[in-house]
Amino acid sequence: MIVRELELDLDAFEGPLDLLLTLVLKEELEPAEVDVAEIVIAFALGLAATERLDLDACGEFLVLVSALLELKARGLFADEAAELAELGADEAAEELARRLEEYRRVKEAAALLAERLEAERDRYFRLGPAPLQPRPDRRTAPQDPALLARALRSLAAEPPQVSLAHMELRFPPVTQFLERFRAVLRRRSRFDFEGELRGLSRAEQAVAFLALLDLRKAGEIELEQARAFAPILVARAVGAAAPGAKGKAWSARSA
Repeated sequence: MIVRELELDLDAFEGPLDLLLTLVLKEELEPAEVDVAEIVIAFALGLAATERLDLDACGEFLVLVSALLELKARGLFADEAAELAELGADEAAEELARRLEEYRRVKEAAALLAERLEAERDRYFRLGPAPLQPRPDRRTAPQDPALLARALRSLAAEPPQVSLAHMELRFPPVTQFLERFRAVLRRRSRFDFEGELRGLSRAEQAVAFLALLDLRKAGEIELEQARAFAPILVARAVGAAAPGAKGKAWSARSA
């Protein structure tokens, strides 16, 4: 769409926009007689007829209409009218051409910036102060040499020995639980294994279970467990062999 060739049908003028501007600049047509709203409507209808958004045409139209509005606004004031009267037709034409040229330079600069942005879209820049930014003068507070010497002496001191006693595992002897279980079976014929482990540590419970397996291997006890993870019942074996005698292989009965 060529803006200068836009056909206008106004009350005071009929023809292209380029001719209208020429008549106004040559003072053959008063700016007050030009209905700018009708010009905007005509441009909007012409732009809609093209069925596309022509940004170049829109920019050029804004420059021309703003110049026309400025001329019309100056005519409303006496001082501006006098200044406008002193401006010749050639000078007015040169002023309009200068504005169009300035608009063209801005439009080309905008296109160049858009190309740079598209080309450098995947680049990332370091965020921080400028390299040539003046560095602030950081002054340290008054220092006490005695405090510095004390801090250095503390760094040179031997660190205290770290105790690992809490990580040490102490395992009681298996014979301790062998005698314990035998003593329990001498008092009663059966007992609950978990009941005898209450209050013991995990290491002691593991050793007690090993002692239980030794007694079963020697044939001194029998074990019963109704299901998996159920309480283990320990009973004195019928005809148990003497301590230290070789017993039968270990087996567990399940209900």
